Amino acid sequence: MPKDYPRSERIASQIQRALAALIQSGLKDPRLSMPSILEVEVSKDLAHARVFFSVLDPDDASDCLEALNRASGFLQHEIGKSLKARVTPKLSFIYDDTDIRGRRLSDLIDSVVANDKIKANH
Repeated sequence: MPKDYPRSERIASQIQRALAALIQSGLKDPRLSMPSILEVEVSKDLAHARVFFSVLDPDDASDCLEALNRASGFLQHEIGKSLKARVTPKLSFIYDDTDIRGRRLSDLIDSVVANDKIKANH
């Protein structure tokens, strides 16, 4: 009988919470522009974790990614202490801009609808 909530998902959730706290309080890199940890995916063997993050200003994404990759060893070590697990997943950071693209698409749709209303009234 499969479990409803696999161990990899529980660990991913713990990593997400720990990373958010660590980045906010433990990292002093000026290139970090307060990234938001959107999701963490942990492999079944718990060896790798893909960390999806977003930033408010898309121009800061590459600097933020570089800073996170540079701090990944420190972050992995700190997460290992908080997880109290034998194996701590290797962290891979991935910039996720779907929310920015979604906002642009929504703005585009809103402008088209507004233009259609203006044309219909004339």
